[in-house]
Amino acid sequence: MTDYYPYRISSRSGELILIWRPGEEDAPDELLVDDSGRLLAFHDLKTLQDYCAHNGWELVMEETAALDLDAVRRWAEHPHRGPVSAGLLLDAWNFFDDLSRSLKTGSPLPAPGSVHDNAYEKVFSGDPLAADVGRGAWTDEETEAMRELLRAGLDLWEQAVQGSASG
Repeated sequence: MTDYYPYRISSRSGELILIWRPGEEDAPDELLVDDSGRLLAFHDLKTLQDYCAHNGWELVMEETAALDLDAVRRWAEHPHRGPVSAGLLLDAWNFFDDLSRSLKTGSPLPAPGSVHDNAYEKVFSGDPLAADVGRGAWTDEETEAMRELLRAGLDLWEQAVQGSASG
């Protein structure tokens, strides 16, 4: 039996709770969509719980994962205003990847390449995004690749929220 998890997203358009499902075996993780391919998004946990119960889905109520897209947006638009945690960037990258795949829109995210791969490895290993970290320092190209991916992901999020099936 598959488990389903609430995933709280806060952004300038408000707070929504999505349903996240980890992939089984080699299958990718996904965010649930309705039969029309629209993102399932809920304004409160009770409505989400009722929806899952109605569909016979086991909702796992551990600590709810959360992502602040406003913090992601601030850094993507103005990276020199201050540092950003590698954890936030990793969560955002993985979220946008899951979102893109779940919506089945083709990938509006930038095509992966060596610069994106290097940037992902750095956020995955927790390297801080700063130019003065020695061997782990981010290049300008890696920083720009990260910003490009985040901006594309934020655009995808805005499109998904406009076309979401909200509860």
